[in-house]
Amino acid sequence: MGFNITKLDQVLVFKISRPDKRNAVNYEVMDGLAEAIHQAEQDDHIKALLITGEGEKAFCAGGDLQSFHSLKTQSEAYEMLSKMGDILYRLAVLPKLTVAFINGTAIGGGCEIAAACDYRVAKKGAKLGFVQGDLAITTGWGGGTLLYERLVPSQAFRLLTEANIHTADQLYEAGFIDATLQDETLEAVIASIKRRIDKSPGVLSAYKNMLIEKWKRGDLEQRMKNEVHQCSILWESEEHHKAVERFLQTK
Repeated sequence: MGFNITKLDQVLVFKISRPDKRNAVNYEVMDGLAEAIHQAEQDDHIKALLITGEGEKAFCAGGDLQSFHSLKTQSEAYEMLSKMGDILYRLAVLPKLTVAFINGTAIGGGCEIAAACDYRVAKKGAKLGFVQGDLAITTGWGGGTLLYERLVPSQAFRLLTEANIHTADQLYEAGFIDATLQDETLEAVIASIKRRIDKSPGVLSAYKNMLIEKWKRGDLEQRMKNEVHQCSILWESEEHHKAVERFLQTK
């Protein structure tokens, strides 16, 4: 199985378990994340959902290009992109705290998953990048729209257009990463946010719902859907398919 879901105290842990693929997302992982969100919604004992990757090298390398490179047309791409976009919207508006533990490299869609979470904790030395622009597409799961909600817009625009790889420390200074850790255990990650989750569930959900209400008034869901649609248009281009082929050849 490409994922596993466990409980650690009052935290539900979703772990992408495809280390041989650098924890890249395929349809199985999408379904697993949707299931984890559902479990967090239904379990009143759960205060937070934590997302991480298996192993020490990668949090998530984005979408599995070998799986999704067969998608050639706009409609084919849209079906995949919108599926994950809907899941990330559900993650963003989950009325529980959400945490991405970036235990290794996070690129492309991996950064989009992180952007959908309330907090981002990274292992010292981890590298991150919204690199989609180098593949002749935009962010396509709604992560670009979410990044504009997390950072000053000019800072988000720079990260997206430059498509560079950054260290966790650099993105901590930029405000995207909330904390960096030497200790990579889940217990250490949870301890780093203990002050934030050590409140009654009612308090946490009330504050989260204030944020969700702001996003709903700002039509976040539709803006994420617009992003998905724009990416699907670019996905169909010959420029994108050639860029992916070059990338796969280097691997």
